Amino acid sequence: MILIIVFISLLVYYLYFLYGVIKGLRKPGSCMNGEIPDVLVSVIVPFRNESENILTCLSSVACQDLSKDKYEVIFVNDFSDDDSLEKITGAGKPANIKVLSIPGSYPVNRFKKRAVRYGIENASGDIIVTTDADCVHNPKWLSTILKCFDEDTGFVSGPVAFTEGRTLFDKFQMLEFTGLVLTGAGLIGINQPAICNAANIAYRKKVFIQVNGFDTKTELSSGDDELLMQKIGKETNFKIKFCMNKDAVVTTQPNRTINQFFGQRKRWASKGLFYANKMLVLKLILIFLFYLSLPVQLTLCIIFPKMFSAVFILSLALKFIFEYKIIKKGKGFLFEGRLLNFFPLAEFIQIPYIIIAGISGVFGNFAWKGRKVKR
Repeated sequence: MILIIVFISLLVYYLYFLYGVIKGLRKPGSCMNGEIPDVLVSVIVPFRNESENILTCLSSVACQDLSKDKYEVIFVNDFSDDDSLEKITGAGKPANIKVLSIPGSYPVNRFKKRAVRYGIENASGDIIVTTDADCVHNPKWLSTILKCFDEDTGFVSGPVAFTEGRTLFDKFQMLEFTGLVLTGAGLIGINQPAICNAANIAYRKKVFIQVNGFDTKTELSSGDDELLMQKIGKETNFKIKFCMNKDAVVTTQPNRTINQFFGQRKRWASKGLFYANKMLVLKLILIFLFYLSLPVQLTLCIIFPKMFSAVFILSLALKFIFEYKIIKKGKGFLFEGRLLNFFPLAEFIQIPYIIIAGISGVFGNFAWKGRKVKR
């Protein structure tokens, strides 16, 4: 009975969490009819070893529908050891695009954060927009994101989607990534900002300075997105928004291998225990415990089917229903409708993945772009 009570309690909490996300996604966006601020915008694109992607990224950020005198693009080389620096340096570029390299005197352990910070130090814009060098951008991307900025807005999180692949692994990644993006959007909708993606975020430069930028948890290799957003939400009176607009979607390729996928998720999971909001950390732990309880319940069902089968089936069924309501919000926005056919299978694959990635992220050691990184 004690175990059953624990399992039901974890289920109730997880459903409460998902209900909050669904509620947040139902709130109408406040970016649709906004006006583009009359300020200079600085787009910062950190890159390391992006030879295959960097020219495509360059082409997409150079072709925005904003006037060239309204935005600048700063590509920041993070000690690439392939030919990506040579490619972008030698490519034809508009006058509003420049390429910089991080000085050797910069702190070694900050990795991507130091590249973004160096870009900000050399930026002239009042609004900072960051994206990744493996991304492709709609011509209306930048103008759509900027329409979210009224006088009270300090941070805007934008949508990111994987391009549709052919394999089952690709389709699982698309659904899983869509779930993360929509969860982040829903939490912002209920004023509990927790997750976002640095491939598509924007914030006022003065707000970045006000909260001392990335000075919190400088030992972490990541955190240039979520930790910054959480600081702005906690330490300022500025609003945080999610841009729920298809024109604002940034696309990138899914991971090619399972090792790359888990390496990326380990890197993302490694930040969770270091969030300043300890209630958020507790929520993440409870969600992890719910997922961990599912294989435990399955094992107990085999041994004691009469006692645990009902709770296990109820947990799976309600998890499926609530998560489907969230994923469905991405139809026509982040993916085409036929992808939902793979949702039932993805639901089962998700369970061991969440458990493995969560445990691995706690230890925090992983490889990224040829580097061995500790958190």
